[in-house]
Amino acid sequence: MNLFVGFLFVLILDFKIASIHATRKSIFYVSTVSVPESSPASAPIPSIPSSMANHQSKSSKKLVITLLTASSVMVIILLFAICLWKCHRKKAYKSNKTGMTKSDLNSFMTRSSGSMKTVTEKGSGSVVVMDYKLLESATDIFGESEILGEGGFGRVYRARMDENLCVAVKRLDDGSQDAIKEFQTEVDLLSKIQHPNIITLLGYCVHDETRLLVYELMHNGSLETQLHGPSNGSNLTWHCRMKIALDTASRGLEYLHEKCKPSVIHRDLKSSNILLDSSFNAKLSDFGLAVMNGAQNKNNIKLSGTLGYVAPEYLLDGKLTDKSDVYAFGVVLLELLLGKRPVEKLAASQCQSIITWAMPQLTDRSKLPNIIDPVIRHTMDLKHLYQVAAVAVLCVQPEPSYRPLITDVLHSLIPLVPVELGGSLKLPKTSSLVVTHP
Repeated sequence: MNLFVGFLFVLILDFKIASIHATRKSIFYVSTVSVPESSPASAPIPSIPSSMANHQSKSSKKLVITLLTASSVMVIILLFAICLWKCHRKKAYKSNKTGMTKSDLNSFMTRSSGSMKTVTEKGSGSVVVMDYKLLESATDIFGESEILGEGGFGRVYRARMDENLCVAVKRLDDGSQDAIKEFQTEVDLLSKIQHPNIITLLGYCVHDETRLLVYELMHNGSLETQLHGPSNGSNLTWHCRMKIALDTASRGLEYLHEKCKPSVIHRDLKSSNILLDSSFNAKLSDFGLAVMNGAQNKNNIKLSGTLGYVAPEYLLDGKLTDKSDVYAFGVVLLELLLGKRPVEKLAASQCQSIITWAMPQLTDRSKLPNIIDPVIRHTMDLKHLYQVAAVAVLCVQPEPSYRPLITDVLHSLIPLVPVELGGSLKLPKTSSLVVTHP
């Protein structure tokens, strides 16, 4: 764009210089005709020689033609530059695959002074408090066309903060004490955590009874939508699924269990809480039920979770440990392998757990390939399939002490994920790795 502006400036400068030269020539031709200082009243006024008049007329015509030509060229170039600029802006908007990051937000805050402020939460975390009117406008007054998803918590909306910046806004309308506590837990926890495989909290807003959480936008939605939605897992290759499992186990749960001090138990790990960006990198989300390790035996910890993902010991006696997250991860791993929901309806009043149905076949190598999701069936090395199935079986053991640590799960999955996707598996150059567009 700068190149076109410079070109237009030079063109206008040349045009002005040409106009000055043409004007000077006209003045010169007229000044060569002298008028006597004193002459009789009856004396005729001397006329300009015809040859000189013709020359002046031709010069004027040339000047007009030059002006018209230059103006036309300038208009055409200006229109072309405007079209190019608009196309560039549109392309930039469409190619914005990462949504809004914290650095983008800082830049946006500078331009939107007065509508946001940064506050320090408990501990060392800080988070941006955003203006309700700004979010209301960015979501088209929380319009139906901007809904990305919904659940028991409320709805998630796409918010267009700027022509190149989009975020996800979770709107919580439940005014109960439990909902308020979950909201505060998520703000407190995510304001302290910055990790590539944990969703980034960009800000929040409290307006009357409505609470809003603002996150980075994940363009491929949730793992649940990808597996069980309209595409039925067709966007997820074998290696892509293994990458998602590795991202969830390694750069997600392993960070919470082993790197956070004190360690964090997610308590609600499920496929709908695993979000995918434009390259299918997985990020853990929804930390409203998360607890710090050591606080799980307090009386104020309410029994919570999602049917099909909750560990049996937690259901029976409320015992909560990091092994509860490992159990839930095992269920997610089975979803990735089998393409089935954790609980399937058999009849109007009858359901079946994916674990109950699959366990006898997961340990039988002759039957295992036949129950794999048809989308990825026969696309993987059988040895790798047996390894992943073995990991899943260990993770969903009824006895918590038999389940592996998430670090052990991580080390089991790394050799099954291609180097290009963050693992250690070396593939032939012709192998397909991952679908990058939904």
